[in-house]
Amino acid sequence: MTPDQFREAAAGCTHFLCDHHRKKLRDRFRELSESPLCDERPDNYGRGGFVEKFEREIADLLGKEAAVFMPSGTMAQPIALRIWADRANNKTIAFHPTSHLELHEHMGYRELHHLEAELLGDDSRLFTLDDLKAVEKPIGSLLIELPQREIGGQLPTWDQLRAITDYAKASGMRLHLDGARLWETQPFYGRPYREIVEAFDSVYVSFYKILRGLPGAMLAGPADFIDEARIWMRRQGGNLVVMAPNAISAKIGLDLHVHRIPDYVAKAAEIASILQEFPGVVVEPKAPPTNMMHVYLPTSAERALDACGQIAEQEKTLLFQYFAQSERGTKSEIWIGEAALDVAAERWRELFGQFVGFIEKE
Repeated sequence: MTPDQFREAAAGCTHFLCDHHRKKLRDRFRELSESPLCDERPDNYGRGGFVEKFEREIADLLGKEAAVFMPSGTMAQPIALRIWADRANNKTIAFHPTSHLELHEHMGYRELHHLEAELLGDDSRLFTLDDLKAVEKPIGSLLIELPQREIGGQLPTWDQLRAITDYAKASGMRLHLDGARLWETQPFYGRPYREIVEAFDSVYVSFYKILRGLPGAMLAGPADFIDEARIWMRRQGGNLVVMAPNAISAKIGLDLHVHRIPDYVAKAAEIASILQEFPGVVVEPKAPPTNMMHVYLPTSAERALDACGQIAEQEKTLLFQYFAQSERGTKSEIWIGEAALDVAAERWRELFGQFVGFIEKE
């Protein structure tokens, strides 16, 4: 099955393991236009209207003085690190080797903001306090991602996290949280969001991932820090003339999904358990702390795509969204949203059995 044929088969599915229920763009725009929040006057370059109210709401939720709505985390996070670097007169930042800044932003932190990175630990596990202590040069800012997406959504324990943040603060580092998927961490830590992020000087959260809003992010921190971040956003062309549609979409997603995240996390644990019943299938982490996991399959990416496509055609159910070849076998990523809740555990077990049966025929 070719990739185009796979996409065609996926488009005909009615049930999905990953993601939320599929919506056409027209339906998403209708949902947005019907929100009473659209009756408010629009903002002007992010000032006034609903955008300011939403910034206040997220700042309060995270226990920070202020927040600014931005187009993306790719803009928000380097800005945060640049501000802290300037204030500390130290351009050295530290983060995990699989940080989004390192893998997916064409080194924007270096090319635009002239920051220098120290990579902590290796790309197969969470970095530890010992990894941080092993860095010999002074670190101006430390970025921690919760959860760590590229290694399957892993999270440090609360005690491990506190040990790292306590050491960083005692060493004079500024702490920034890559909270793109922060919303999914609350069931694991069992604490309100403001307590989870309390140790961090600045926090970024995303609204288009698990919340499925239109593109948008929030950067939160001290009031003077946010004032400076607004200037940097303007310098980089992110201060759009009207930001309300994206912010309203973010609010709709927040209200719709945050209270259901414990259900998504519980379903992910169920799915991980079922997958590990099949010989040769490896799930990482074995017991997912969030609604995300990585799956490694004992077959080629081409064969996995073919098997998944056949099930999509026959059962109108999409098990996996993509496959990639890795050193550990064929890899895919699962993240659980509302769509998976509609299907009982036994049905998922049956479908995975069909999938494994297909790949074993090679």
